[in-house]
Amino acid sequence: MNPADLLAHRYPRRATAWRLRTRWLDLPRRPLVMGIVNVTPDSFSDGGQFYVADQAIAQGLKLAAAGAELLDVGGESTRPYSAPVSAEEELRRVLPVVKALVASGGPPVSIDTSKALVAEAALAAGAEIINDVTAFEGDPAMMSLARDTQAGVCLMHMRGTPQTMQDDPVYEDVVREVGDYLRRRRDALDAAGIDPSRIALDPGIGFGKLHPDSLRLLREVDLYHELGCPLLVGHSRKSFIGAVLRDKQADRTAGTVGVALALATRGVQLVRVHDVEPVKQALLLFEACGGIEPMSGPPVSSTLD
Repeated sequence: MNPADLLAHRYPRRATAWRLRTRWLDLPRRPLVMGIVNVTPDSFSDGGQFYVADQAIAQGLKLAAAGAELLDVGGESTRPYSAPVSAEEELRRVLPVVKALVASGGPPVSIDTSKALVAEAALAAGAEIINDVTAFEGDPAMMSLARDTQAGVCLMHMRGTPQTMQDDPVYEDVVREVGDYLRRRRDALDAAGIDPSRIALDPGIGFGKLHPDSLRLLREVDLYHELGCPLLVGHSRKSFIGAVLRDKQADRTAGTVGVALALATRGVQLVRVHDVEPVKQALLLFEACGGIEPMSGPPVSSTLD
Protein backbone atom coordinates (compact mmCIF):
# COMPACT_ATOMS: atom_id res chain seq x y z
CA MET A 1 0.00 0.00 0.00
CA ASN A 2 1.52 3.35 -1.02
CA PRO A 3 1.74 6.24 1.48
CA ALA A 4 -1.29 8.09 0.11
CA ASP A 5 -3.40 4.94 0.33
CA LEU A 6 -2.12 4.33 3.86
CA LEU A 7 -3.27 7.79 4.85
CA ALA A 8 -6.69 7.26 3.30
CA HIS A 9 -6.99 3.88 5.04
CA ARG A 10 -6.04 5.27 8.43
CA TYR A 11 -8.22 8.39 8.09
CA PRO A 12 -11.01 7.52 5.63
CA ARG A 13 -12.78 10.89 6.07
CA ARG A 14 -9.65 13.05 5.91
CA ALA A 15 -10.28 16.03 3.61
CA THR A 16 -7.96 16.21 0.59
CA ALA A 17 -8.99 19.68 -0.69
CA TRP A 18 -10.32 22.96 0.67
CA ARG A 19 -12.59 25.16 -1.42
CA LEU A 20 -11.60 28.82 -1.17
CA ARG A 21 -13.37 31.86 -2.61
CA THR A 22 -12.05 31.52 -6.18
CA ARG A 23 -10.08 28.27 -6.18
CA TRP A 24 -9.58 24.83 -4.71
CA LEU A 25 -6.56 24.21 -2.50
CA ASP A 26 -5.21 20.67 -2.75
CA LEU A 27 -4.14 19.19 0.59
CA PRO A 28 -1.32 16.66 0.16
CA ARG A 29 0.14 14.30 2.76
CA ARG A 30 2.50 16.98 4.02
CA PRO A 31 0.81 19.81 5.95
CA LEU A 32 0.63 23.10 4.11
CA VAL A 33 2.19 26.04 5.93
CA MET A 34 0.18 29.17 6.69
CA GLY A 35 2.41 32.13 7.50
CA ILE A 36 1.32 34.58 10.19
CA VAL A 37 1.35 38.31 9.41
CA ASN A 38 0.40 40.18 12.60
CA VAL A 39 -0.26 43.86 11.92
CA THR A 40 -0.59 44.61 15.63
CA PRO A 41 1.35 46.34 18.41
CA ASP A 42 0.52 43.70 21.03
CA SER A 43 0.42 40.14 19.67
CA PHE A 44 1.94 37.67 22.13
CA SER A 45 5.06 36.75 20.14
CA ASP A 46 5.78 39.39 17.51
CA GLY A 47 3.59 42.32 18.50
CA GLY A 48 4.90 45.58 17.08
CA GLN A 49 7.50 44.04 14.76
CA PHE A 50 5.29 44.47 11.70
CA TYR A 51 2.82 47.09 12.90
CA VAL A 52 3.64 49.51 10.08
CA ALA A 53 2.02 48.47 6.81
CA ASP A 54 5.26 48.47 4.82
CA GLN A 55 6.91 46.23 7.40
CA ALA A 56 3.95 43.84 7.40
CA ILE A 57 3.93 43.67 3.61
CA ALA A 58 7.66 42.95 3.57
CA GLN A 59 7.16 40.21 6.16
CA GLY A 60 4.36 38.64 4.13
CA LEU A 61 6.53 38.63 1.00
CA LYS A 62 9.37 37.12 3.02
CA LEU A 63 7.14 34.32 4.31
CA ALA A 64 5.89 33.65 0.78
CA ALA A 65 9.47 33.44 -0.50
CA ALA A 66 10.24 31.01 2.33
CA GLY A 67 7.54 28.67 1.05
CA ALA A 68 4.30 29.62 2.80
CA GLU A 69 1.34 28.21 0.92
CA LEU A 70 -1.06 30.64 2.64
CA LEU A 71 -0.71 34.02 4.37
CA ASP A 72 -2.93 34.93 7.33
CA VAL A 73 -3.20 38.69 7.97
CA GLY A 74 -4.58 39.89 11.29
CA GLY A 75 -5.01 43.33 12.84
CA GLU A 76 -6.29 42.51 16.32
CA SER A 77 -4.34 40.58 18.94
CA THR A 78 -6.12 37.58 20.45
CA ARG A 79 -3.50 36.83 23.11
CA PRO A 80 -4.87 36.32 26.64
CA TYR A 81 -6.24 39.54 28.17
CA SER A 82 -5.62 41.57 25.01
CA ALA A 83 -7.69 44.71 24.45
CA PRO A 84 -10.19 44.67 21.56
CA VAL A 85 -9.90 47.23 18.77
CA SER A 86 -12.57 48.89 16.63
CA ALA A 87 -13.41 47.67 13.16
CA GLU A 88 -12.17 50.98 11.76
CA GLU A 89 -8.76 50.59 13.41
CA GLU A 90 -8.50 46.96 12.36
CA LEU A 91 -9.28 47.93 8.78
CA ARG A 92 -6.69 50.70 8.85
CA ARG A 93 -4.09 48.15 9.87
CA VAL A 94 -4.87 45.22 7.57
CA LEU A 95 -6.38 46.52 4.34
CA PRO A 96 -3.19 47.96 2.78
CA VAL A 97 -1.39 44.73 3.67
CA VAL A 98 -4.06 42.48 2.17
CA LYS A 99 -4.18 44.57 -1.02
CA ALA A 100 -0.40 44.47 -1.46
CA LEU A 101 -0.04 40.74 -0.78
CA VAL A 102 -2.88 39.89 -3.16
CA ALA A 103 -1.36 42.16 -5.83
CA SER A 104 1.98 40.39 -5.45
CA GLY A 105 0.47 37.26 -6.97
CA GLY A 106 1.71 35.09 -4.12
CA PRO A 107 -0.12 32.56 -1.95
CA PRO A 108 -3.83 32.89 -1.12
CA VAL A 109 -4.47 35.46 1.60
CA SER A 110 -6.59 34.81 4.68
CA ILE A 111 -8.06 37.53 6.87
CA ASP A 112 -7.86 36.77 10.59
CA THR A 113 -10.86 38.64 12.02
CA SER A 114 -14.12 38.18 13.87
CA LYS A 115 -15.70 41.31 12.37
CA ALA A 116 -17.81 41.06 9.23
CA LEU A 117 -16.96 44.64 8.21
CA VAL A 118 -13.26 43.82 8.17
CA ALA A 119 -13.77 40.48 6.45
CA GLU A 120 -15.94 42.06 3.75
CA ALA A 121 -13.33 44.67 2.88
CA ALA A 122 -10.52 42.11 2.85
CA LEU A 123 -12.49 39.76 0.58
CA ALA A 124 -13.25 42.66 -1.76
CA ALA A 125 -9.49 43.30 -1.86
CA GLY A 126 -8.85 39.71 -2.93
CA ALA A 127 -8.59 37.65 0.26
CA GLU A 128 -9.75 34.04 -0.12
CA ILE A 129 -10.41 32.96 3.48
CA ILE A 130 -12.07 34.22 6.66
CA ASN A 131 -10.23 32.89 9.71
CA ASP A 132 -12.49 33.59 12.71
CA VAL A 133 -11.42 32.72 16.27
CA THR A 134 -15.07 32.99 17.38
CA ALA A 135 -16.24 30.40 14.82
CA PHE A 136 -18.74 32.94 13.43
CA GLU A 137 -20.37 33.49 16.83
CA GLY A 138 -18.84 36.93 17.38
CA ASP A 139 -20.64 38.82 14.60
CA PRO A 140 -24.06 37.71 13.31
CA ALA A 141 -23.32 39.26 9.90
CA MET A 142 -20.38 36.91 9.28
CA MET A 143 -22.56 33.96 8.28
CA SER A 144 -24.35 35.68 5.41
CA LEU A 145 -21.12 37.32 4.28
CA ALA A 146 -19.37 33.97 3.98
CA ARG A 147 -22.35 32.46 2.17
CA ASP A 148 -22.72 35.32 -0.28
CA THR A 149 -19.01 35.65 -1.08
CA GLN A 150 -18.36 31.88 -1.06
CA ALA A 151 -15.16 32.44 0.89
CA GLY A 152 -13.22 29.64 2.46
CA VAL A 153 -13.65 29.77 6.23
CA CYS A 154 -11.80 28.51 9.29
CA LEU A 155 -13.75 27.97 12.53
CA MET A 156 -11.80 27.86 15.79
CA HIS A 157 -12.75 26.66 19.24
CA MET A 158 -12.30 29.19 22.02
CA ARG A 159 -13.91 29.10 25.45
CA GLY A 160 -14.91 32.67 26.34
CA THR A 161 -13.12 35.63 24.78
CA PRO A 162 -9.43 36.60 24.68
CA GLN A 163 -10.16 38.71 27.76
CA THR A 164 -11.63 35.77 29.74
CA MET A 165 -10.47 32.53 28.10
CA GLN A 166 -7.63 31.76 30.52
CA ASP A 167 -9.70 32.39 33.66
CA ASP A 168 -9.57 28.83 35.01
CA PRO A 169 -10.79 26.85 31.96
CA VAL A 170 -11.94 23.38 33.03
CA TYR A 171 -13.02 20.45 30.87
CA GLU A 172 -14.33 17.00 31.70
CA ASP A 173 -13.00 15.70 28.36
CA VAL A 174 -11.30 18.39 26.31
CA VAL A 175 -11.03 16.30 23.12
CA ARG A 176 -14.70 15.38 23.19
CA GLU A 177 -15.93 18.85 24.11
CA VAL A 178 -13.84 20.64 21.48
CA GLY A 179 -14.89 18.09 18.86
CA ASP A 180 -18.56 18.46 19.72
CA TYR A 181 -18.28 22.24 19.43
CA LEU A 182 -16.55 22.10 16.05
CA ARG A 183 -19.19 19.68 14.77
CA ARG A 184 -22.00 21.99 15.93
CA ARG A 185 -20.42 25.01 14.28
CA ARG A 186 -19.78 23.09 11.04
CA ASP A 187 -23.42 22.02 11.01
CA ALA A 188 -24.63 25.56 11.75
CA LEU A 189 -22.74 26.90 8.73
CA ASP A 190 -23.97 24.04 6.58
CA ALA A 191 -27.57 24.81 7.59
CA ALA A 192 -26.95 28.48 6.68
CA GLY A 193 -25.95 27.53 3.14
CA ILE A 194 -22.15 27.37 3.46
CA ASP A 195 -20.91 24.19 1.85
CA PRO A 196 -18.79 22.02 4.18
CA SER A 197 -16.13 21.85 1.45
CA ARG A 198 -15.38 25.51 2.28
CA ILE A 199 -14.95 24.89 6.03
CA ALA A 200 -11.70 24.19 7.90
CA LEU A 201 -11.63 23.49 11.64
CA ASP A 202 -9.14 24.62 14.29
CA PRO A 203 -9.10 23.14 17.83
CA GLY A 204 -7.75 26.44 19.19
CA ILE A 205 -4.51 25.44 20.90
CA GLY A 206 -4.02 27.72 23.92
CA PHE A 207 -7.38 29.44 23.52
CA GLY A 208 -9.18 28.71 26.77
CA LYS A 209 -7.04 25.65 27.48
CA LEU A 210 -4.42 24.84 30.08
CA HIS A 211 -1.12 23.33 28.92
CA PRO A 212 -2.23 19.69 29.51
CA ASP A 213 -5.40 20.39 27.50
CA SER A 214 -3.41 21.71 24.55
CA LEU A 215 -1.02 18.75 24.64
CA ARG A 216 -3.86 16.25 24.71
CA LEU A 217 -5.56 17.97 21.78
CA LEU A 218 -2.33 17.78 19.79
CA ARG A 219 -1.88 14.08 20.61
CA GLU A 220 -5.44 13.21 19.59
CA VAL A 221 -6.15 15.78 16.89
CA ASP A 222 -6.49 13.03 14.27
CA LEU A 223 -9.88 12.13 15.76
CA TYR A 224 -11.21 15.32 14.18
CA HIS A 225 -10.68 13.94 10.67
CA GLU A 226 -14.01 12.25 11.31
CA LEU A 227 -15.64 15.66 10.89
CA GLY A 228 -14.69 15.61 7.20
CA CYS A 229 -13.12 19.10 7.07
CA PRO A 230 -9.48 20.19 6.74
CA LEU A 231 -7.75 20.63 10.10
CA LEU A 232 -5.75 23.80 10.75
CA VAL A 233 -3.59 23.93 13.88
CA GLY A 234 -2.02 27.12 15.25
CA HIS A 235 0.58 26.00 17.79
CA SER A 236 3.38 28.38 16.87
CA ARG A 237 5.55 29.71 19.74
CA LYS A 238 2.79 29.10 22.29
CA SER A 239 3.40 28.86 26.00
CA PHE A 240 2.85 25.11 26.29
CA ILE A 241 6.17 24.72 24.43
CA GLY A 242 7.98 26.61 27.17
CA ALA A 243 6.14 24.51 29.75
CA VAL A 244 7.29 21.24 28.17
CA LEU A 245 10.86 22.59 27.94
CA ARG A 246 10.59 23.86 31.54
CA ASP A 247 11.92 27.18 30.38
CA LYS A 248 9.46 30.03 29.80
CA GLN A 249 12.21 32.11 28.18
CA ALA A 250 13.38 29.43 25.74
CA ASP A 251 13.36 30.14 22.03
CA ARG A 252 10.29 28.25 20.85
CA THR A 253 11.22 27.83 17.19
CA ALA A 254 12.56 24.28 17.54
CA GLY A 255 9.55 23.36 19.66
CA THR A 256 7.24 24.74 16.99
CA VAL A 257 9.02 22.61 14.38
CA GLY A 258 8.73 19.51 16.57
CA VAL A 259 4.99 19.93 16.98
CA ALA A 260 4.56 20.45 13.22
CA LEU A 261 6.30 17.12 12.57
CA ALA A 262 4.05 15.36 15.07
CA LEU A 263 0.99 16.88 13.42
CA ALA A 264 2.24 15.68 10.03
CA THR A 265 2.10 12.07 11.26
CA ARG A 266 -1.53 12.61 12.23
CA GLY A 267 -2.60 13.80 8.80
CA VAL A 268 -3.18 17.44 9.78
CA GLN A 269 -3.57 19.44 6.60
CA LEU A 270 -2.48 22.96 7.64
CA VAL A 271 -0.19 24.46 10.27
CA ARG A 272 -0.24 28.17 11.09
CA VAL A 273 3.22 29.42 12.11
CA HIS A 274 5.41 32.49 12.49
CA ASP A 275 8.65 30.77 11.44
CA VAL A 276 7.79 29.51 7.97
CA GLU A 277 11.28 28.67 6.73
CA PRO A 278 12.37 26.18 9.43
CA VAL A 279 8.94 24.56 9.59
CA LYS A 280 8.67 24.20 5.81
CA GLN A 281 12.21 22.83 5.50
CA ALA A 282 11.67 20.37 8.33
CA LEU A 283 8.42 19.11 6.80
CA LEU A 284 10.01 18.70 3.36
CA LEU A 285 12.91 16.68 4.79
CA PHE A 286 10.62 14.71 7.07
CA GLU A 287 8.55 13.74 4.03
CA ALA A 288 11.59 12.97 1.86
CA CYS A 289 12.90 10.61 4.54
CA GLY A 290 9.59 8.77 4.88
CA GLY A 291 8.55 10.34 8.15
CA ILE A 292 5.12 11.55 7.05
CA GLU A 293 3.19 8.34 7.43
CA PRO A 294 0.00 7.79 9.40
CA MET A 295 0.42 6.28 12.83
CA SER A 296 0.08 2.51 12.84
CA GLY A 297 -3.17 0.85 13.74
CA PRO A 298 -6.68 0.33 12.38
CA PRO A 299 -8.72 3.11 10.79
CA VAL A 300 -9.60 5.90 13.19
CA SER A 301 -13.22 5.96 14.26
CA SER A 302 -15.07 7.93 16.88
CA THR A 303 -18.51 9.17 17.79
CA LEU A 304 -17.66 12.80 17.07
CA ASP A 305 -19.93 12.82 14.03
